[in-house]
Amino acid sequence: MSISFEIDERAAVIARRTAQFVRDVAIPEEQACDGNIHAGPEPLRRRLQDAARAAEVFAPHVGAEWGGLGLDMCGQAVVFEEAGYSLLGPLALNCAAPDEGNMHLLEVVATDEQKEQFLRPLAAGEARSCFAMTEPAPGAGSDPRALATTATRIDGGWRIDGRKWFISGADGAGFAICMARTSGAAGDAGGATMFLVRADNPGMKIVRNIDTLDQGLFGGHSEVVFENCEVADSAVLGEVDKGFAYAQVRLGPARMTHCMRWLGVARRAQDIALERAADRSAFGRPLAELGMVQQLLADSEIDIETSRAVLWRACWELDQGRSAAQHTSIAKTYVSEAVNRVVDRAVQVCGALGISGDAPLSRLYREVRPFRIYDGPSETHRWAIAKRAVRVARERRAER
Repeated sequence: MSISFEIDERAAVIARRTAQFVRDVAIPEEQACDGNIHAGPEPLRRRLQDAARAAEVFAPHVGAEWGGLGLDMCGQAVVFEEAGYSLLGPLALNCAAPDEGNMHLLEVVATDEQKEQFLRPLAAGEARSCFAMTEPAPGAGSDPRALATTATRIDGGWRIDGRKWFISGADGAGFAICMARTSGAAGDAGGATMFLVRADNPGMKIVRNIDTLDQGLFGGHSEVVFENCEVADSAVLGEVDKGFAYAQVRLGPARMTHCMRWLGVARRAQDIALERAADRSAFGRPLAELGMVQQLLADSEIDIETSRAVLWRACWELDQGRSAAQHTSIAKTYVSEAVNRVVDRAVQVCGALGISGDAPLSRLYREVRPFRIYDGPSETHRWAIAKRAVRVARERRAER
């Protein structure tokens, strides 16, 4: 097995353009709105995405057929990290969650007609989307098999009934990819189906926008009700009862793109800490010469470099067409926790400045904490990692 850490030259060029774009355009816009875009100011999104197109960095993850730059996962890793240096960078490049993951899912699973209707406007930034799987307890959450929303056969289509919550980007989205149970019962490993539901369907309603710790997800997080929501057979995404399998098509890469974007946040926090340590003096010496501060800075450098290494390994496996389930779980767990550590250390190095509004660290701190929950909490991934490792150990023992 050969893994190269050489960056593809085309991806490197796009990454350099992205870094410049983020500093010139995204960061000033982020400062102007304090990173709070839950309300979804559409003029801001349009302005950012128009600027990204002009800078030739728009939609780096989408195939050229759909107007994107067509980077593979390893290429995305270096570009998304640069985009994530600002909380508004991914939105500008149209590679923010949940749209980015939905684009990938549609490219892989959708029919040609569905791609024209849903993928093309999404990739062009003409529409937004959401992925409606998570439900209030006792429904689907970290255990998707608890899925309680149902889809029942009717003449010419399906009727969807259920309640979803924490649906990111739902407010203002043009359509939802809704996961509903078409067979079996809550707790069963199969029986889920994905449906494409347009936001103007009278059976789909946003009940409320949830007040959350983070504020940097465009459109926020909503509670959504599907009640007598009728859709045609053409709304089925993929095959009936194969929804859980299709979810893995989306979730593995989406976990890695989360890691890419948040790694950019960690780098920004570390840069702020390094600048502060070099400029600020205490006890007659620059902070950067104090051993305890040096340890904080060094540990953050280690966390950033290690995060990038495990992320690139998982991306390489995905590019090879492997399932990469173990390495994506390892990367998601490690990077989400490492990013939190880096931002926390930066706040500590900066002291009172770190928790004030005079530096961006307080808003970065708000944003990164939920990452340890999104796309599977660390505890769920650890359970899965251990389960796979034990299975491999048993298989090896049986072969002796």
